[in-house]
Amino acid sequence: MAKGKMKKKSMSVDMTAMCDVSFLLLTFFVLTSTAKLPEPLPVDTPASTVQTKLPESNLATVTVGEGKVFFGILGKNERIETLEHIGEKYNIEFTDAEKRQFSFLEGIGTPVAGLKQFLNLSPDVITKAVQPGIPTDSIDNQLKEWVQAARVVTRDRNNKILDVAIKGDAEEEYPKIKRVMDILQEQRVNKFFLVTGLRNEDF
Repeated sequence: MAKGKMKKKSMSVDMTAMCDVSFLLLTFFVLTSTAKLPEPLPVDTPASTVQTKLPESNLATVTVGEGKVFFGILGKNERIETLEHIGEKYNIEFTDAEKRQFSFLEGIGTPVAGLKQFLNLSPDVITKAVQPGIPTDSIDNQLKEWVQAARVVTRDRNNKILDVAIKGDAEEEYPKIKRVMDILQEQRVNKFFLVTGLRNEDF
């Protein structure tokens, strides 16, 4: 007796549902992610085996490289209030548009005298603009004012003590880093983070 032929089943799989889920997930991650702000002063940090994580809030970063000093603070609202304190100190009134522009900057390296002009540049120009750095000399110590303003904002707004991190280029001369440390210690900021790049212990 002849055997009946087995009916071949289709091996195709409908991927429509899988594609829909994939695109939904992709759309979710794109809309909820925040773009990383470009660094105002890229530096090559020295290597270290220390793996201490920086705080994710209430943190100010002083970046030193190419003989320049930049200052940045985490949090858009904190940046705006810090700028307002600087405006009061130097009798400069910043517009809402200038404050909003400043809130998107990861760091600032422009002297206060040219700050309004800098903040009125278009967003695509401002990210590529070359900034001369914040003055740190004894006659015009603007870095001291920035740190002090940020500390006041952190204390009044968040009831916290501002943490400070120094991010220095590996090729930067020591006196420039020492000057930043001295400015911090003058304000009794004796504890701060030193940002380094991770290296292998056997390096």
